[in-house]
Amino acid sequence: MATLTDAKRIVIKIGSALLVDRNTGALRSDWLLGLAQDVSWLKGLGCDVVLVSSGSIALGRGVLGLPRTTLALEQSQAAAAVGQIRLARAYEEALAPHGITTAQVLVTLEDSADRRRYLNSRATMEQLLSLGVVPIVNENDTVATDEIRFGDNDRLAAQIAVTVGADQLILLSDVDGFYSGNPSVDPTAIRYDVIDTITPEIEAMAGDAGSGLSKGGMKTKVMAARTATAAGCAMAITEGSVLRPLTALEEGANATWFTAQVDPQAARKRWIAAMKPQGSITLDAGAVAALSRGKSLLPAGVSAVSGDFGRGDTVALLTPEGHVIGTGLTRYASQEAAQIAGHRSDEIEAILGYPGRAALIHRDDMAL
Repeated sequence: MATLTDAKRIVIKIGSALLVDRNTGALRSDWLLGLAQDVSWLKGLGCDVVLVSSGSIALGRGVLGLPRTTLALEQSQAAAAVGQIRLARAYEEALAPHGITTAQVLVTLEDSADRRRYLNSRATMEQLLSLGVVPIVNENDTVATDEIRFGDNDRLAAQIAVTVGADQLILLSDVDGFYSGNPSVDPTAIRYDVIDTITPEIEAMAGDAGSGLSKGGMKTKVMAARTATAAGCAMAITEGSVLRPLTALEEGANATWFTAQVDPQAARKRWIAAMKPQGSITLDAGAVAALSRGKSLLPAGVSAVSGDFGRGDTVALLTPEGHVIGTGLTRYASQEAAQIAGHRSDEIEAILGYPGRAALIHRDDMAL
């Protein structure tokens, strides 16, 4: 079974019921301060932490005096706009005493469905994490409509875990794991400690989307587990209302762990290798040697560009003799790549007229 101290990068999903009091609409400040202690503990172990947090609509609803019934889309978006700034400030104030800088990242389903937006999101998150920042991620409810929504933060958290290459995803929920049935109505329901494979039987136990105790139910959590584990990320469901929920999990609190069969980087490499190349990039001998040592591909190591491809597309990587040695996701469209081929990275802005990324293909976006 996984332990938090083993993780190098953790995504933690926080439901609105944990953050916001159902009756008053006020922030549960004591709970948030306890969570901040847990985040500080994980950071002290050298672990990158990303928080996927609900709560903006719940907070904004109270401030605006909106009814507790189902809100119209425009009301939800207005509540989110008011609540998001308060939510971000609450996290900032809770984590700052621990010397932790926070950043607000708002996303929609389009940001993961569109390859270019996905790469932009990934690059931004990687930069934030490399600087020691804790990103606070939420769906951009102020602009998202049904067509571009994740719809629930379980699946959003799983997609963020895939995007950042996390090795653990923790869903802090109002249930303490995955049960064979709804424990509130079925006294014979049993909780699973570990699920190695998401079988049709497991999916059937999850029931319909509205049958669980949390918003979206257990079905969305199983869908999140399928996404995360396929990308090499283990996932846990645990009850999160205690003041130090992550410490409690590490000390043996009830939970269900969905195990991953491969590590995140291997899963990502396999995904890239399975894509059909839209073009090719020929390398010089020096670049071939650099890639074999785990380096990124810089424009200076490119001798030729072939095909018509866009940013984020897959391209084949060729030796000077024309042999394919791998594939990668390019950070430049074919016309741009052809212009900067053979040039140093510090010449990119002068050639293209705008500052670009130093690497043509980052080593994390390459399968050799």
